[in-house]
Amino acid sequence: MSNNKTLVISIEGGDGAGKSTVIELIAVHLQELSLPFIITREPGGVRISEQIRSITLDKNLQEMDVRTEALLFAAARRQHLVEKVKPAVEQGKLVIIDRFVDSSMVYQGYVRGIGVDEVYNMNLFATEGFLPDLTLYLDVDPKVGLDRIAQNPDREINKLDLEGLHFHERVREGYLSLVERFPNRIVTIDANQSVEAVTNAVIKEIELRL
Repeated sequence: MSNNKTLVISIEGGDGAGKSTVIELIAVHLQELSLPFIITREPGGVRISEQIRSITLDKNLQEMDVRTEALLFAAARRQHLVEKVKPAVEQGKLVIIDRFVDSSMVYQGYVRGIGVDEVYNMNLFATEGFLPDLTLYLDVDPKVGLDRIAQNPDREINKLDLEGLHFHERVREGYLSLVERFPNRIVTIDANQSVEAVTNAVIKEIELRL
């Protein structure tokens, strides 16, 4: 198996879909394959973007305007892209990103009501049109996701976790609309399964493109 081209793969999903756990297991598998890669996250990944993350996800800042929120996410994404993602791509590394543009289109564009196209265009400006080669959407029943969050005392609790079931149902609706819109880029993984099953499905999709 050889990595003939650098892949940028984003992992998306509603809260409680198991992204963080799956990504940790993917990292172990990629190490076993001896592939050069990096694992990173949004918002965050670099110092400035992590500072922005602390603001955007602060559960004590409920008064934040939704457009302010969207602009901050785009700013964090820009800094992360130029400082970490693009240099890794230039070095020929496989890049796995926990969330990317789709998250903003869903959470701010669809759920918060700014408009999916408006948020998409804002982020295309921020990234100069850069998008992942592949997006793996971990599709979980919102009730299952919330139950997982409640049962995980070690999980970082942010303001999105304080939202009710209806909010998370809307998140899923938003993601499913993107799956239909970008069928060549987004692949759906059933995240209601066990961690092992989800991880195996994700690894299979990645290896198909290596």
